[in-house]
Amino acid sequence: MATGDQLKALLRSLEEGDEERLYSIGLQMAAHEARLGHGKLALEVRELLDAIRDRRRIAPQRQPIPLLQPKGELAGILSVSYPEARLADMVLAAETESRLRRVLLEQHQQVKLLDHGLHPRAKLLLTGPPGSGKTLTARALAGELRLPLFSIRLDGLITKFMGETAAKLRLVFDAMKRTRGVYLFDEFDAIGGQRNVSNDVGEVRRILNSFLTMLEEAEPGSLVVAATNHPELLDPALFRRFDDVLQYSLPDTALILRTLQTRFSSLAVDRMSWDNVAAEAEGLSYADIIRACEDAAKEAVLTGSHLVTTSMLIRSISERKGMPRRA
Repeated sequence: MATGDQLKALLRSLEEGDEERLYSIGLQMAAHEARLGHGKLALEVRELLDAIRDRRRIAPQRQPIPLLQPKGELAGILSVSYPEARLADMVLAAETESRLRRVLLEQHQQVKLLDHGLHPRAKLLLTGPPGSGKTLTARALAGELRLPLFSIRLDGLITKFMGETAAKLRLVFDAMKRTRGVYLFDEFDAIGGQRNVSNDVGEVRRILNSFLTMLEEAEPGSLVVAATNHPELLDPALFRRFDDVLQYSLPDTALILRTLQTRFSSLAVDRMSWDNVAAEAEGLSYADIIRACEDAAKEAVLTGSHLVTTSMLIRSISERKGMPRRA
């Protein structure tokens, strides 16, 4: 049966008109029943929730659904957004896209998996250089699953006071149980740094040990996404705590071409020499390539030509190459 806290949260979300939270709590209750071996009940609850949500999508909304916002102490730790991004919006290596779609499939079918004593992938570690698509991946996963994206604010989480950071981490993991969503720990090496660093006075070890324990105990439901530009700084114990570790890299020539052509699919280009542009863009991240495309497009609009030329785009790419790279 559902716990008292779940029932109270369900009634509170109903009273506040927070349908996304109501649906999230219902899924958590279904998962709880599945873990107790009540597979038929769990499936019936999930089917009922899906049927209600489908009817609500078809029926005209008389008033907007209020968006969930972190309250109290969590307001200084979490920021929330409701992304509409999709994996189809991204240019990804084939293996990376395949593994992400496997995560989505398991999340969509989590009740079926739990009914057989299996757990869906719910803890992802994304590593790779800046601008390679890690944060956008978290947004796309939230968009695909129609879940809120909660970004953990490191400036609000990490404090100089002994024990306070671990207490705030507990608040975040408790929020994961109450509200299903995608929880993004960006710049994760600030939390997951190695425990044997020479200047460590003990707090780094306490924070990391707390995170490891909480991650291990986290129940399926929410999706935890940790992203870092510096995997070499992470403690080795972290890697085996995640269900999947995805390595991102700078795009090769084929992916550069796909990025360029996708970006200009709705704009006019004047006899673009794609091969020359792609060669010039080698070594840039996805983010820098997209910004270069936007710069060239703005130049075309502001000059009145409304045509993006090869020289415009190469010039924009060259400017991006000359900018300092983020560490």
